[in-house]
Amino acid sequence: MRTRVKICGFTRVEDAVCAAQEGVDAIGLVFYPPSPRHVTIAQARKIVAALPAFTSVVALFVDELDTNIRDVLNQVSVDCIQFHGDEPPEVCRHYGKPYIKALRMQANVDVSEVAARYVDAAGLLLDAYHPGAQGGTGSCFDWEMIPRPCPLPIILAGGLEPANASAAVKAVRPYAVDVSSGVEADKGVKDAAKIAAFIQKVNEGDRSYYYDATL
Repeated sequence: MRTRVKICGFTRVEDAVCAAQEGVDAIGLVFYPPSPRHVTIAQARKIVAALPAFTSVVALFVDELDTNIRDVLNQVSVDCIQFHGDEPPEVCRHYGKPYIKALRMQANVDVSEVAARYVDAAGLLLDAYHPGAQGGTGSCFDWEMIPRPCPLPIILAGGLEPANASAAVKAVRPYAVDVSSGVEADKGVKDAAKIAAFIQKVNEGDRSYYYDATL
C-alpha cells in the first residue's frame, strides 16, 4: 500500500499549488487563531479555489465553537475535518463529514482505547506532545508507542522532514504521514524543494519496504 502524504499549515496559494503539483494527497488548513499558520476563511477560499482536481482539503480545528466550524464548512469546500483538541466523539461526528482525531502522544496515551472511542474516525493522527503547542512543533515521539496493528488507519506526524521520512515509513508503515514545519522556510511559508524532497523520501520508504519484504 502506498503511504499517503498530507502537508498541513498552508497560508499561501502558491505553496498549496506547488504541493499539489508535486503529488501531495491532502493539504491542511489551520483554523486555530493562536497558530502562526492560521488562515481566515477568505484566505482558505483562495487556496482551495486554486487547487487542481483530486487534492483533498482538511480543515483543522482545536476545541472550536460550533458556530465557527459551521461558518468554515459553509464557505470553504472541505473534504475532511481534523480535530486537534479534546473534542469528544459526538462532536467530531456532528458535522456529517469524514474526520480525523489527533492525539498528542504521551506515556499515558492508550491509542487502542482512543480508537475504540472514535471508532468511526477516518484515521488517528499521532503527533508529538508539547505542553505549550497543539502541533507543528517539529518534535518527534517514540514510534514504539504505536500499537501494531492499530484498529484505525494511522497518520504519522510529529517532527517529520525529508531526512527521516523514509525511515518513518519503513518503521511504522502508516496509512499516511503528515508534515508541516519540516517542509517550511518559515512558519506558514512552505519550501518547494523541501516539499519535493519529502514526497520523494516517502516514496523511497515505500519502495524500500516492499523490496526488503521480498528478500
